[in-house]
Amino acid sequence: MKKSLKFFITFVLVALFIIPITACSQKETLKTLRVAEVTHSIFYAPQYVALSEGFFEEEGLKIDLKTTWGGDKTMTALLSGGADIALVGSETSIYVYSQGTSDPVINFAQLTQTDGTFLISRNKVDNFSWEQLKGSTFLGQRKGGMPQMVGEFVLKKHGIDPHKDLNVIQNIDFANIANAFASGTGDYVQLFEPTASIFEQEGKGYIVASFGTESGRVPYTTFMAKQSFIKENAEDVEKFTRALYKAQKWVETHSSSEIAKSIQPYFEDTDIQLIEKVVERYKNQDSYATDPILDEEEWIHLQDIMDEAGELPKRIEHKTLVNTSFAKKAIDD
Repeated sequence: MKKSLKFFITFVLVALFIIPITACSQKETLKTLRVAEVTHSIFYAPQYVALSEGFFEEEGLKIDLKTTWGGDKTMTALLSGGADIALVGSETSIYVYSQGTSDPVINFAQLTQTDGTFLISRNKVDNFSWEQLKGSTFLGQRKGGMPQMVGEFVLKKHGIDPHKDLNVIQNIDFANIANAFASGTGDYVQLFEPTASIFEQEGKGYIVASFGTESGRVPYTTFMAKQSFIKENAEDVEKFTRALYKAQKWVETHSSSEIAKSIQPYFEDTDIQLIEKVVERYKNQDSYATDPILDEEEWIHLQDIMDEAGELPKRIEHKTLVNTSFAKKAIDD
């Protein structure tokens, strides 16, 4: 009996010693992937869910996430080797390819499928119509970026010539647009969430329309990487995409309240009720892609919008800059 007790105590002590080492060892073996996001927004909720719910860790990945504030800066980080993966508008991959490169940037997983910006009026408008923008000063996004191109696409759809019917300001750095409007520049501004709702809450502006609702389905924000990186790290890209798909299904099947609680650690300065309100708004307009596949129809629509804005260098086939194999495998697994 004493011998059995002695053996049991020894076993427990050994177990207590080994378990922490094993846990540490597993944590140390996580593969780190550096991800550069173009902006920090509730618009990217599935990405933060994948982080907070541990889906990346389940796949053996540790994500080093940094916000690079603007498509040009995000692409610079990716091309220079400062990031492994970029979360940015698909148009950037077209710009890079059109300039000539032996290592093109490939879109491998779609995160959002509509525009994520909203039209904010400085003054409260009871019965808004797009016609009211004529003659106004419109504080738009960076020329050549998806927000601005979609903005122009929507304006033209409503019979407004953005360069003749209103005064468009496009020379303010992406990170400073909200501050410029708050300081008194412009009658209208195009903003992402949660900034749009915060402005409304603080009385700095009023949401009068959604560019996402107006523009239709488009591969607005995707995860992309250099072709060479994908080739050399195919297994990691596969794991990354699988974790993302888990998060997309989680977002699709959970309430706005549950999603808000999950992503709140990434928006500590934002009220939980406001996060929930923004998530609900994006869910209602189907902004969150329910799977990572960037299909050909969306790719064509993207280039139609670029062409309409006069920013499309040339038409590029879907198969040239889009790799759907990882997304399809994630769905099939």
